[in-house]
Amino acid sequence: MLTKQRTIAKEAAISGIGLHTGNKSNMTFKPAPEDYGIRFKRVDLPDSPEIPADIDHVVDISRGTTIAVGNAEVKTVEHVLASIMGAEIDNLVVELDTNEPPVIDGSAKPFIDLLIDAGFVEQDAPKDYLVIENTIHYRAPDGEVDIVAFPLDDFKVTVMIDYRNPALGSQYTSMFNMSEFPTEFAPSRTFCFLHEVENLYEQGLIQGGKFDNAVVIVDRDLSPGELSTLMKKLGINDSVVLGQNGILNNTQLRFQNEPARHKLLDVIGDLALIGAPIKGHIMAARPGHKHNIEFVKMLRNLYKQNKLKLKYQAKLSTDVIMDINAIKKMLPHRYPFLLVDKVVDIEVGKRIVGVKNVTINEPFFQGHFPQKPVMPGVLIIEAMAQTGGLLILNFFDSYEGKLAYFTSIDRAKFRKQVIPGDQLFFDVEVTDRKRNIFKLKAKAYKNSINGELAAEAELMCAIVDE
Repeated sequence: MLTKQRTIAKEAAISGIGLHTGNKSNMTFKPAPEDYGIRFKRVDLPDSPEIPADIDHVVDISRGTTIAVGNAEVKTVEHVLASIMGAEIDNLVVELDTNEPPVIDGSAKPFIDLLIDAGFVEQDAPKDYLVIENTIHYRAPDGEVDIVAFPLDDFKVTVMIDYRNPALGSQYTSMFNMSEFPTEFAPSRTFCFLHEVENLYEQGLIQGGKFDNAVVIVDRDLSPGELSTLMKKLGINDSVVLGQNGILNNTQLRFQNEPARHKLLDVIGDLALIGAPIKGHIMAARPGHKHNIEFVKMLRNLYKQNKLKLKYQAKLSTDVIMDINAIKKMLPHRYPFLLVDKVVDIEVGKRIVGVKNVTINEPFFQGHFPQKPVMPGVLIIEAMAQTGGLLILNFFDSYEGKLAYFTSIDRAKFRKQVIPGDQLFFDVEVTDRKRNIFKLKAKAYKNSINGELAAEAELMCAIVDE
């Protein structure tokens, strides 16, 4: 696998119409500096806003993946992102003069061919891989979709689809190395079922859809008259036939298992939203954008956790995100008032789990109470606030020169006594933010994150410069 970041050697442009919007679209790939990442740039809007291609900017996944910053959005980015990831590009500007890339032939091949023709430039900065060290499993609530990541010192993807349609049935495909992507997977086209076509059109979608940029699977009986009416409604004047091969217009597949290969392409495009290449084996059973995105959220959080470990800890631990040395770098508190021992989980920008080991050696037990030691409720609240401080300080590129101040408390309740020998788990989440003011919902559990609720409160904290 590559060890250094890379971008393209020169600009490359392509034009066409958007699949869902039908808008004329001009797209230009441009080189970008180290650690820039992948960003879409809307040059048709005032100030040409940039939209980072990561999961934090995904706003819609109904029929493709849409990313946005404010009112600036780009729809159906998955094929472009799959091409960028397939070309192993780390830094790139994707300029657009509308809100959707061109669909071209419904595959990723035109895009990756363009990138390959532009050539690549190796940059000095090392590639920042997400390394899968332990098995990560996502299962849809209804049990119909499973996506798993396994440790592997390379990148491999396996996809299985299972449709109750004789034209498709069960299909399987696997990409053993990224070098296979340009020829074996990029040419596979998007597909949909006949029953979906009219419904999608009535929703205002597939305005740019044609039979030369999609494979339409016949999944119900349709008379010639019904077919003619449907095509007129969709504005298609060309001759259309119900194919003997189960595909509208007898469209010939580029691969025997082209639908499965296209699902793999979509998986790669959605995985690009992690913001880093992967070392691992991804296995997906019946994937779709909705579930791909949920899985990517899990991997993105793991990536952020690993970045925090590297940022704060000299010695990495698999079960600790921040050890006591990392905590002391961020918080000004010291013994006997530092009340968080470690952080075991964090969703950057959302939630954190801190841990406090309560021992008989705590100085407050000398007076509260000598004969029946009980941890003061106010200190439990303070420990939750310190844990929240660790969370909100990570909203900023650097915590240096910043302090988290506890400003208010509301709805505090104490449910269980905390005594020596207990272990407290503080579960704190951000519920609102206005600039540098944060509202937090905090709970303290005894002995595990699923243990007895000891205390809870709503807190407000402010970040100020020292």
